[in-house]
Amino acid sequence: MFLPGGLKSLLPHVLRRIIRCNRLSISNTSGMAEGYKQANVVILHKSLADDFEKFCHANNGPLPLLYRSKPGDWKCPSLSSDSDIRTDCLQYKIYEHGACTGSLKSLKEYSEQLKDMVTFYLGCSFSFEKAVQNAGIPIRNVEQKCNISMYKTAVPCYSVSTFCCNLVVTMRPIPESKLEAAVLATSELKEAHGAPIHMGDPGLLGIPDLSKPDYGDPVHLHPGDIPVFWACGVTGVEAVINCRAPLAFTHYPGCMFITDLKNDNVTVRSSREVPQVHCISQDPLHYSIVSAEAAQKIKTLETLIGIDPGDRGIIHLRCQDELLKACLSISHARSVLITTGFPTHFTYEPPEENDGPPGALAIAAMLQALEKEVAIVTDQRAMNLNKKIIEEAVQLGILKRPVPLLSYQRENANSALMFLCENGNPGRPRFDHLIAIERAGMAADGNYYNARKVNIKHLVDPIDELFLAAQTIPGITTTGVGDGGNELGMGKVKDAVKKHIKNGDVIACDVEADFTIVAGVSNWGGYAIACALYILSTCEIHDRYLRKAVGFPQLSKKMVWLLALPSVTKEEKLLKTLVRHRVRSGKTASLEMEVDGLPFYNTHSLMIEKLLQEAQQ
Repeated sequence: MFLPGGLKSLLPHVLRRIIRCNRLSISNTSGMAEGYKQANVVILHKSLADDFEKFCHANNGPLPLLYRSKPGDWKCPSLSSDSDIRTDCLQYKIYEHGACTGSLKSLKEYSEQLKDMVTFYLGCSFSFEKAVQNAGIPIRNVEQKCNISMYKTAVPCYSVSTFCCNLVVTMRPIPESKLEAAVLATSELKEAHGAPIHMGDPGLLGIPDLSKPDYGDPVHLHPGDIPVFWACGVTGVEAVINCRAPLAFTHYPGCMFITDLKNDNVTVRSSREVPQVHCISQDPLHYSIVSAEAAQKIKTLETLIGIDPGDRGIIHLRCQDELLKACLSISHARSVLITTGFPTHFTYEPPEENDGPPGALAIAAMLQALEKEVAIVTDQRAMNLNKKIIEEAVQLGILKRPVPLLSYQRENANSALMFLCENGNPGRPRFDHLIAIERAGMAADGNYYNARKVNIKHLVDPIDELFLAAQTIPGITTTGVGDGGNELGMGKVKDAVKKHIKNGDVIACDVEADFTIVAGVSNWGGYAIACALYILSTCEIHDRYLRKAVGFPQLSKKMVWLLALPSVTKEEKLLKTLVRHRVRSGKTASLEMEVDGLPFYNTHSLMIEKLLQEAQQ
């Protein structure tokens, strides 16, 4: 009888012979034949084989196809020299009409049935364990001498004919400081499932309890470990169950077929292929992935909009990488609520300024193109004005369709919770992300001030309460965009506002957002968000992470996203619309083609062109 200790250094053909002779006292192949590829196994009747192959190609994250046999062929010459699939896995499962009817050490008794069956060999994450260890990352299940944890998720795979199921994932605890190293170590090993598909709270995948895996063993997290999830070939087992084939076989989860193929030593070459990891939420804990190239582009956008044309001192308010983290969070959101409106001109009707609405609509247009739900909440007194602006934005081709327009009034202590969540249930938020752009923000004394220190509270509905409530609701993240420190969400930089901005000790907004984007003009922040979302959507690394490595890349929609970007022509037409509705420039109250006292031509138009150039290059 062989014991586990020396198995990791044995050659694959030796291990297969030992397994064939049923002489191993182990329950899984994790850690065995280090550096060699292991494979999940699915054996189906030949009549189902073509559809299952299509299913694998449509979901190549969990089901990277290494080899498909001919009917009745028990060997796989491109993977191994002397194998017999009937005997060379530690253990097998048998399925009849979708029900597991037992486990077996050998399939030889089914040799006659196997003559009409096709074997699929699918990549396995055990194959990348050596690469992960070489990066200085512990493999907790190997340390704990147990099988890997495998979980069914709520993520649907792309269906093909009778093959439909939800994604299955493996979970490995990874020290937080090693997250990026783990992604780097695995991202190019596509035949071993590649990069993780989720890092953080398992509930975001629909996994209720890490201590109760659907397959394998519980693996315990050490202090400081983050649960990291990879697509798993046991997804194929779920597909077999759901297709209800009269007879099918699979490997027993964790008991892989060991091939003679070594894992490739992949050198990541360009910044387009180098992944970065960023934390985008603490509650629930959530990390995202983006390429270094895309991240750098977004950082450049942040630098472009961070100039201070009005010499107001906003350079002291800037927080690094906030645009990147905010847009990563928005990219993961399903439903986004935007608010804008700063009634600085209290002696005019309407009192609104023209910084804010264009940026808000630029964001909304990109969110529509990305097929996310989007709504706008504003002051009750300004509903008719905003409705007209939105209708004209649709006519001008800025928006694909009207954006639902909402208002918020405080009626009782639970009003904000009822507005944000279905039936006031914090476990069922209506929105994943709130964005405030050039929205009057509440100061420490409860009032709302324009830059000249005039209290305009009588014109402002208490939409700040939504942002305050969001701080207590897991799953809702917030972003504030501003250019002077008195805007909603700028509470994160209020100390700097008080120190560096004129009248800052009075006007500073006291309400924080999770992410604070500071721009020379708030509209620029909105344009930058739209451009950053476009960059993320065209980033293959981020796209794969968003769709959890199932289905097909979304890059076929690139033209739709491109058309949704702001442009000089669109923004010129929108500004003319605002002027026609007597919405004035913030600094001067002028009804000319200017925003915040700066001319549209050669100032705002130039900024739009610079942002677009960076996004599209």
